[in-house]
Amino acid sequence: MTKKLPEFKNPELLKQALTHRSFLNENSGEEDNESLEFLGDAVLGFLVGELLYRRYKEEYDLKPKELTRLRSLLVDEKQLAKFATQLEIGELMRLGRGAEKDGGRQNPALLSDTFEAIIGAFFLDSTLTKVRPFVKKLFQPVAGEKIFPDNDLVDTKAKFQQWALEEIKKIPRYESNKCGGSDDKPIFLSQVLVDNIKYAQGEGRSKKDAEKQAAKNALAKLKQQGLI
Repeated sequence: MTKKLPEFKNPELLKQALTHRSFLNENSGEEDNESLEFLGDAVLGFLVGELLYRRYKEEYDLKPKELTRLRSLLVDEKQLAKFATQLEIGELMRLGRGAEKDGGRQNPALLSDTFEAIIGAFFLDSTLTKVRPFVKKLFQPVAGEKIFPDNDLVDTKAKFQQWALEEIKKIPRYESNKCGGSDDKPIFLSQVLVDNIKYAQGEGRSKKDAEKQAAKNALAKLKQQGLI
């Protein structure tokens, strides 16, 4: 048994989690992993949602639809199959001869389903408190990769903040003031500073829009300078 999987108090639960229904065609008295897969899917949905809410909602100002999209990317078949491969689950799966012959140990659907079943079994064998760090260790690095920098899941302010924290260890500061327009349709000018150094400025119909434009302009300058 690979040491990459969590330890089970009840090894029969892990055995069931690794048992594909094709195995039952040739072995009576066994139980397949489909019910554990159902449970694991629910446990993963909750824990990944919790992780994204606690880790990324405030830091990146992600909206519910953005959190939902990111969660979908993290728990889709392709990504779960990657986790299963990382944990060397393929070589442990209990498959029937037909599924084995058809390349079941490398099949993304079977790998993904078995990964979910193992999560469900681990939950039954322990507690949510034990499953949480196991899931977090796997999912948090991947969430970070999907969030930054080459996608549109986060707005420009979040992307610029990420750069500033990584490179300068400081949080950007915005100075915004009305610079024109009318009382009912004002125009705001915002400049973004990091460690009291101005990086860019931008205009918008609201302070928030002006700040986003300033961050966008700052990112464009950094890219032009080859810094990102």
